[in-house]
Amino acid sequence: MAFDYDFELILKVRDYECDMQGVVNNSVYMNYLEHARHEFLQSVGLDFKELLKQNIVAVVARAELSYKNPLQSGDEFVVRLKAEYSAMKYIFYQDIYRLPDNKLCMKTVITVVTLVNGKLAPASEIVNVIERLRELKNEM
Repeated sequence: MAFDYDFELILKVRDYECDMQGVVNNSVYMNYLEHARHEFLQSVGLDFKELLKQNIVAVVARAELSYKNPLQSGDEFVVRLKAEYSAMKYIFYQDIYRLPDNKLCMKTVITVVTLVNGKLAPASEIVNVIERLRELKNEM
């Protein structure tokens, strides 16, 4: 499935993120994905810390990860992200591509929910941003 991504973030693999086989440890990919989601929120005017101050807590409810090709120390890569909202869930399609050859390394679907004042509920701040992104994409 090809996406018209909403955001991308370029990063570089650091030596200490690799295992004894010389490839990025599988758990490190979750850090890359989370960092990209936080940077995405900032890019659309939402600050994760400010959301927390408003008692809006975003939590990962489900993570589907498909490892395709390993990253190695020194590799540059890009995390591409598309965000959707559906039935109280924020769905982040996040794919990681090695640069400069754009080889697919990982395909993911991360499902996030929000607790607003301690109760499962949508956060209008996030929903509005995602809906506005869709409107802008449709206008193009």
